[in-house]
Amino acid sequence: MMLPARFTSQVILNTWRRRHHGTCYSNLPSLSSNYLNKQRKTTVSTHHPENSSQSWLLSPPTRLDATRKRLFSLSATGIVNSAPAPMQPYLRLMRLDKPIGTWLLYLPCTWSIGLAADPGCLPHLGMLTLFGTGALLMRGAGCTINDMWDKDFDKKVARTATRPIAAGEITQMQALVFLGGQLSLALGVLLCLNYYSIALGAASLSLVVTYPLMKRITYWPQLVLGLTFNWGALLGWSAVIGSCEWSVCLPLYFSGVMWTLIYDTIYAHQDKDDDIRVGVKSTALRFQEQTKPWLSGFTVAMMSGLIVAGVNAEQTLPYYATLSTVAIHLTHQIYTLDINKPEDCWKKFVSNRNLGLLLFLGIVCGNLWKERRDTSLQND
Repeated sequence: MMLPARFTSQVILNTWRRRHHGTCYSNLPSLSSNYLNKQRKTTVSTHHPENSSQSWLLSPPTRLDATRKRLFSLSATGIVNSAPAPMQPYLRLMRLDKPIGTWLLYLPCTWSIGLAADPGCLPHLGMLTLFGTGALLMRGAGCTINDMWDKDFDKKVARTATRPIAAGEITQMQALVFLGGQLSLALGVLLCLNYYSIALGAASLSLVVTYPLMKRITYWPQLVLGLTFNWGALLGWSAVIGSCEWSVCLPLYFSGVMWTLIYDTIYAHQDKDDDIRVGVKSTALRFQEQTKPWLSGFTVAMMSGLIVAGVNAEQTLPYYATLSTVAIHLTHQIYTLDINKPEDCWKKFVSNRNLGLLLFLGIVCGNLWKERRDTSLQND
């Protein structure tokens, strides 16, 4: 029986493919997933242009996955989650996964360092780096002290019940040893400064230790937090110059305290129901429905202090233009605030990091503008 010529030629072609190429190309889609996985592993591990003509098909997804993993690990939460398991509770104890507090502690330092720079010059980069390291360590130490004091309170509040000490991941003794390590490193940073700044920095330690107790005593713990968090407004200037120029540093410090009263009162409105239940105090409970008028008053006081500091530091047009933008930002923040929505309170609270960075930029630009102004006066 004669087969059609077309069918015969197809059989011959398939036989030739099997003999010379092993597996027929038409059978590739039917390969099992296990086999393909094996091939992928082999190709990635022995990748070479001469070894596999298909390696270029498999490599890009591998590189993409690795890139995604690296990008994820760059976030604060990613860094903590990628750390060895025994370290993670300690990193969470110092709030490394929530860097907003470090920013709010660091920014008044940058304002002071920026104002202390020579006319026409950028802020001292070494000092900015040193104070950034110190802010990270001291914020971590403050959080450790706070959690040691508040262990029993934290257990009763859903938002704080998972904190390492409250959850039993870290004992009080372990936390105390960890606190000693953080303070030792912070002392090493402080000792890099001049003697005046060392004494001034050491004076803030009493505020760091006692602040967590204030919520048990007064409805104004945010005021004590402001006195603590804005110490860098004094310390930054003295670290650069060697002593404080009080006509600049005190108004700047006062403005920072008012700023803290604004953002931390907003923050406290997230926890007001829990605070009532466990018996602690805050400005949110003190102000209640009158929060916005109080915050408006703090804003006026903050802006007044910044104007006085700018005048005494001989700041220029870019600085005052930035103050206008800061005032608009705070006005919008307060006007649109819904104190009964925790998610809105958190959003407004976090936005203060950008406000602080904006003010720092205004200080830098205002200082650089001094050279242009002085040059113009010389030409005239």
